[in-house]
Amino acid sequence: MRSEPIDPPEISWIRVAPKYITVRLIGWAVSALISLAILSVPLILLLTGVWPGFPAWLAWLLAGGTLVIQVWIGLLIPRQVKAIGYAERDEDLLIRQGIFFQRLMVVPYGRMQYVDVAVGPLERAFKLASVKLHTASPQTNASIPGLPAEEAARLREQLSARGQARLAGL
Repeated sequence: MRSEPIDPPEISWIRVAPKYITVRLIGWAVSALISLAILSVPLILLLTGVWPGFPAWLAWLLAGGTLVIQVWIGLLIPRQVKAIGYAERDEDLLIRQGIFFQRLMVVPYGRMQYVDVAVGPLERAFKLASVKLHTASPQTNASIPGLPAEEAARLREQLSARGQARLAGL
């Protein structure tokens, strides 16, 4: 992962599993087909003569615009997944994500209340999991999606132990 202007110097990022791209693409395909089917109804009704009074330009715009937007989203998914990474430091965990709108989160171990591992049906099929970090403030909750299940379990134990050690030291 190449360094971005918001990245701290000399950080070695751990990336999520490449299989997460497939998981995201499957989810995108389902939602794209549903939205395209729904927003193409006016065009289908217009072309079949059921709704002749509907403006043709609007029917074509709804269907065509949806198609263009969904294709654009699908093309961005691999880059979005490759932009997700995390790094464990001595005092905190760094999580980065985003291409256009980048975000770097720093979560101090002492602020973690609990660490959650979540697995959905698609993630389970690809042996992936998401690690969710819960802190005292909901705004600083963070998650790392698309981790191999073994890495997610290891990270949960590691972060929980580090969080407990920092809380005990307070």
